[in-house]
Amino acid sequence: MSSSYNNNSLSSKSIFSNRNIILAGIAWAVAALLYFLLFSAKIPGANGVESRAEWYVIGTNIFEALAYLGAGILCLRNWRSPQIVSSRNVWLAIAIGMLSYFLGGIFFGYTEIILKEEPDVSIGDVFFVLTYISLGVGMILAVASRRINLEKWQWLIVSAIGVFGSLVAWWISMQQTTPTELLAAILNWFYVVSDVVLLIIATTLLLAFWGGRVAQSWRMIAAAAFSLYIADMWFKFAQGPSYQSGDILEVFWVFSGVLFGMGAVLEHDASLSRTRRERGRKRA
Repeated sequence: MSSSYNNNSLSSKSIFSNRNIILAGIAWAVAALLYFLLFSAKIPGANGVESRAEWYVIGTNIFEALAYLGAGILCLRNWRSPQIVSSRNVWLAIAIGMLSYFLGGIFFGYTEIILKEEPDVSIGDVFFVLTYISLGVGMILAVASRRINLEKWQWLIVSAIGVFGSLVAWWISMQQTTPTELLAAILNWFYVVSDVVLLIIATTLLLAFWGGRVAQSWRMIAAAAFSLYIADMWFKFAQGPSYQSGDILEVFWVFSGVLFGMGAVLEHDASLSRTRRERGRKRA
């Protein structure tokens, strides 16, 4: 009985090992990309208006929701771990951001798919705003947790990406009609500014944490922020009277959730390895 229990326990641990979680994340991202590539084309309806199939739009929401839910759970695991290398508050803030995005996406999809309304301003925006605030706090805490000593050329890269990101966001904003409602206009500019700020912080993180095994997790976090920027900018560019979810570049929302989750897993794995090495030195 004891042997059977131990075997089951080991099997359970191996299924949810960090390696398997990483592989599952990659598989989820690839499956999402194939789904978007194969089924995102619009088809003419009975009234002659082209639109995407409802089952396809539901599928894109599922891919996105599970990516952010999984990332939130993995970040919470880091927050609960006393061995984690980075500050646990960093992972708590990112976890809140991921779970908030998950809930925001649920409300966004409900408004668009079930209510058949344009989700310009909805209760989902409450969670999206919380997402950007939480991610900003978490990433700033990560930068503040280590001494930033970038070279001049690295600061030039940060500045160049910040300027480029700002110009792209400004150009896209100028192409769109400014919302007439005050709340919609405020939210519109909040998202634009937040995307650019996260892009700058992500670039700083990428350069500050370059090198070493622990740095791998922050490369994933930076890539996740870049993916979020791409998807958000495309969403803003594509918005209009005939907008419908499911454009191919929206797959970067799924990529962003997967990359945040992978970053959390790599940090957890590096922290466990570091703890084992320290215990080994103490025994020696």
